[in-house]
Amino acid sequence: MQRVEIISNKSVEDDVTQALEEYVPDILYTKFPLVYGRGGNDRKLGNTTWPEKNFVLVSYIEDEDLPKVQAVMKAIKKKFPGEGIKLFAIKAEEPF
Repeated sequence: MQRVEIISNKSVEDDVTQALEEYVPDILYTKFPLVYGRGGNDRKLGNTTWPEKNFVLVSYIEDEDLPKVQAVMKAIKKKFPGEGIKLFAIKAEEPF
């Protein structure tokens, strides 16, 4: 099992969610619809100086679904090269 975290600009939230649901139909996730932070190139703080905002999507997926999620996010990054889009995956275990 993998814990997948997607941190991305709000402007592509619908694209990310729709693509994941289409290509990984059984995906379950939790979305944090509004997050602020500092990435490698800029800040997204939702204020007048740094007006952009991010969202975070977290999902626990089976190992065999990870390549599908990676392919979806690679396609989204290619479609929106100027947006901050990051995917992180770590091995996860069910505690019981």
